[in-house]
Amino acid sequence: MQVTLINYTPNPELTIVAAARSSASQSTAEELWGKLSSQQIDNLFKQLLDSGHLSPFEHASFTFSIQGISRVTSHQLVRHRLASYTQQSQRYVPLKQYRYVTPPTISRQPSLLAKYQQTLESAHEFYSQMLEAGIPAEDARYIIPQAIETQLVMTMNARELLYSCSLRLCLRAQWEIVELFESIKAEVEKVAPRLGAELKPKCYPLGYCDERESCGIFPTKSELKAKEQQKD
Repeated sequence: MQVTLINYTPNPELTIVAAARSSASQSTAEELWGKLSSQQIDNLFKQLLDSGHLSPFEHASFTFSIQGISRVTSHQLVRHRLASYTQQSQRYVPLKQYRYVTPPTISRQPSLLAKYQQTLESAHEFYSQMLEAGIPAEDARYIIPQAIETQLVMTMNARELLYSCSLRLCLRAQWEIVELFESIKAEVEKVAPRLGAELKPKCYPLGYCDERESCGIFPTKSELKAKEQQKD
């Protein structure tokens, strides 16, 4: 898997806070641009997050090149609707190079791993035979397993990044999409460290896990309530 930030809103954090400040100021965002100090940006950024005033975060966007994820994970990714995606087409791009993702749980069992690889290679062989027989790639692709690697470009604004990471960085999410959003977080941290620091599972701002079962970092809401009752 490879994730690269290929474009983003210049000065994304300043863009966010200048937009927010302009809503309660007679100064325009352009006028505020050169007036806000680093400390003011820190304070305003935290204030926006603490108050849940997240609409200004939509003014900063980030575009990523994502390579080497499975179709399993790309299907999960595109469920985040407030983003733009352009994915490599299996209709127009014949899969001559056949790379696929192997889950660690399968890699740890040699006998199953061998069958897994054999099945994938057999599917690719039949796929190639269909292409040679004149079957269009758009029809031959029906045999391709979901393990096949894909590549795409994704553009997502900062507000949606906060939301997506709150779900996908949860340790109960599937391993591959956790790895994907860990890489996305690392890329954002390079250009927007304040924002990058806030890309984390939702249990951190909540102080508890709102799932049925906790991964162990925080107790569930019911467990937290039981502990508080015991104290009383």
